[in-house]
Amino acid sequence: MTKKELVDVMAAKTDSRGAAADRAVNALVEIISDTLKKGDSLTLPGFGTFEVRERAARTGRNPRTGEELKIAASRLAAFKPGAALKAAVNGGGK
Repeated sequence: MTKKELVDVMAAKTDSRGAAADRAVNALVEIISDTLKKGDSLTLPGFGTFEVRERAARTGRNPRTGEELKIAASRLAAFKPGAALKAAVNGGGK
């Protein structure tokens, strides 16, 4: 599903105009991004949790030359699905 398709579905489900649905989708993405930038998590009960995970610095290898590389520590956005979402995806109920 593309962003435009998401906006169209949201407009239909909320019985609103496409522009309002587009603003709502953009606002949700911005809220999630801002929350994760601060290092906080955002939980939507029944759906899941958006969180920041830390990756430690590590040593890797260049597959072409075999040379060792230092890979810096980093933070990444992650999503952990909730029980209701897992059940819905697997075709069952909770």
